[in-house]
Amino acid sequence: MADKGEDYYKGNVEETKWQGFKKMIWNSETKECLGRTGLSWFKITLFYIVFYACLAAFWTCMLVVFYQTLENDQPKWKLDSSRIGSSPGLGFRPSPPDANIDSTLIWFNATRNETTDHWVKNLNDYLKPYKMHDTGFKVQTCTKEQTASKDRVCHIPLMTGTQHPCSPERQFGFPEGKPCILVKMNRIYDWVPENFEEPPADLTSKLTEEFERDQVYITCSGENSADKDNIGEVEYRPSQGIPFMYFPFTNQPGYLSPFVFVQFSNIAKGVLVNVECRAWAKNIGFDRGDRLGSVHLELLVD
Repeated sequence: MADKGEDYYKGNVEETKWQGFKKMIWNSETKECLGRTGLSWFKITLFYIVFYACLAAFWTCMLVVFYQTLENDQPKWKLDSSRIGSSPGLGFRPSPPDANIDSTLIWFNATRNETTDHWVKNLNDYLKPYKMHDTGFKVQTCTKEQTASKDRVCHIPLMTGTQHPCSPERQFGFPEGKPCILVKMNRIYDWVPENFEEPPADLTSKLTEEFERDQVYITCSGENSADKDNIGEVEYRPSQGIPFMYFPFTNQPGYLSPFVFVQFSNIAKGVLVNVECRAWAKNIGFDRGDRLGSVHLELLVD
């Protein structure tokens, strides 16, 4: 038998970690870089370029097809077909400071300007677009018989002058301890209010004026029995109803949400009062838990 030599019986010489790492980066024996030859790297690179190019082209085509189903000026899903639904909610102004943005508490001392300044400024800022409304060329004066023509919006008049308790000149009643809260209808595309066949008793018992058709009525009252005792007299300015002529909202340029000022003329001082405001129409639902057709706020006047 031929002598195999001493090296045969020594076995493979163990590589160090550093040698193994260098060999993984570049194997001079097999001419491989990171375990692949140049041709192998070319093939796999070409494959992924083609694969991702096809994927991007497919995604782009699907996006183009999707956008063809959308309108530029209206949502694809409206009213009951949408997540928003067909029952508008309410909002209120003034809003709390940014530090307490999630709060619904309006708290002030009528004798201290530093506690009323934020609320007055917030209302003035919110009403700025309404003041500019007078100069809009697509704004027209509407009546029950004549609503806005296409691509135009109805003018929303503002109360001005010291004779109006909820005017900017009177600082919306805050320095007098008789705050005016702006309650507005939230927008739902293409929503049109419907008349009650007969107004519900819950509504008529809260009306401060004679019931009229073609109005979305706003009512504000204390949520609990103690709140009802402490809320005092509630007045609505300029009236308790929002005329149907301001609807529907169809994304018209210059459209502004209609609103009612609610004044709390003799609310109990030093007592937190929970207030619930509701909107009333045949097709406005109500759910206190989901705040459907309503809005909640708290008032504390020191």
